[in-house]
Amino acid sequence: MHSQKHLSIVVPIFNEEESLPILVSQLLEVLRPRGDSFELVLVNDGSKDQSAEVLRSLSKEVPELVGVLLRKNYGQTAAMAAGFDISSGEIVVTLDGDLQNDPCDIPMIVDKLKEGFDLVCGWRFQRQDAAIRRKLPSKIANRLIGRVTGVKLHDYGCSLKAYRREVLADMRLYGELHRFLPVLANIEGARITELKVNHRARQYGASKYGIDRTFRVLMDLLTVWFMNRFLTRPMYVFGFGGILSILGSFIISLYLLSIKILGEDIGSRPLFIFALLLALAGVQLFGFGLLGELQIRTYHESQGRPIYRIRDTLRGGLDS
Repeated sequence: MHSQKHLSIVVPIFNEEESLPILVSQLLEVLRPRGDSFELVLVNDGSKDQSAEVLRSLSKEVPELVGVLLRKNYGQTAAMAAGFDISSGEIVVTLDGDLQNDPCDIPMIVDKLKEGFDLVCGWRFQRQDAAIRRKLPSKIANRLIGRVTGVKLHDYGCSLKAYRREVLADMRLYGELHRFLPVLANIEGARITELKVNHRARQYGASKYGIDRTFRVLMDLLTVWFMNRFLTRPMYVFGFGGILSILGSFIISLYLLSIKILGEDIGSRPLFIFALLLALAGVQLFGFGLLGELQIRTYHESQGRPIYRIRDTLRGGLDS
């Protein structure tokens, strides 16, 4: 069993055979002089190049390196989750393996974390990427995510982040939610801040992101919005919609009944069909809300997870 480390550096790797030796060397130059125990957890996410072989070679030379080889390409979220599970550090720092994040920024964000924060996010304020293809869509996405989730950060896409271990222990990653780790941490009540960090131009290879990433971000944004607002109270969204639909159907039905009494035919009116659809939709939405409440109860009870998180406990006359 591996011993507890002070710091874990988690890096997801996909087709970075040229960058890996340089990245490891730069990380060691920054971290070894600090004197704290650390480990480098590099997760190879089914690379098609020689990244796995480079990791095997480096692991024989670098005692601090922990190489994780996934069976296939599962995606960045799965690679980060594997790194979190394997790592043992009290503090976990993530960064990309393409050398665009600067390892020299790690001490700064770790020291900021020790000021009482649970998550420190990097902000690439002088981003070295294409303005139209990368920077503009990223700026729009950051503002949209901040407005929808209420967690306002300048740069959600920066992989350079520092976490306290207990925050990661409370989060479960799936799908492609690695972009929204600050939102998931906020759901758990984490204290979050951000710092300006360096950003360097890509030296090797090409970007792994395509236009399809935009659509995935939008779908994931809907997921985290719902989780952030209604994770423990799904009845609030489904039940409210159901009540509105039933109420609308009731009002329309009263109107149709009144004109029916006055002798008008309502059977062929589109409004009659609309009232029926509203009633059915209302009952279904209300039913979804009830089922959601039952599933949330089952989720928390089966995992033993409380619906709250305690930061500290104060006891009279005793140190907490």
